[in-house]
Amino acid sequence: MQTVKMVVTGPFNAGKTEFIRSVSEIEVVSTERKISLESERVKDQTTVAMDFGRISIDENLVLYLFGTPGQRRFDFMWEILSEGMLGFIVMVDSSRPETFREARNILETFRAYAPTPYVVAANKQDDKEAWDIADIRIALRLSPQVKLLPCVAKDKEAVKKVLLELLYSILEEMEIASPE
Repeated sequence: MQTVKMVVTGPFNAGKTEFIRSVSEIEVVSTERKISLESERVKDQTTVAMDFGRISIDENLVLYLFGTPGQRRFDFMWEILSEGMLGFIVMVDSSRPETFREARNILETFRAYAPTPYVVAANKQDDKEAWDIADIRIALRLSPQVKLLPCVAKDKEAVKKVLLELLYSILEEMEIASPE
């Protein structure tokens, strides 16, 4: 059996934990704690170390999903979680443009950790305040070659599409690296 490690990263409250929970076939291992800073009380809890979930593609291929904490004070976990990853997903909250710069910085940080394939998931596309995909691409300064995918993290089918796009990119790179 082959396993593929994918990392799900992005700014605080982008939807990383929900993304993994909606698709994992096991109960997600989560390290959420109550938020202590008043300025971050847009939700009750936050990831402080990682989330872990798993999904089987078939009997020969399993994806391990590692979610990172989104707050900078826990960014020491990012490099640890990136070790051995074959690809990563940057989650962006489409309705909070004030987080786009942070998303761009996180994207650059993970690209520096490893030259692996990645996709950007524009989460919360069901929110009436969500930015259009084309506008997000411009705001994040993404080239046309970068896969920027609409997403609603609580929608299992939308999450599967994002994971499959990343998986296709990983498999394509593996074929290029080792042609027959």
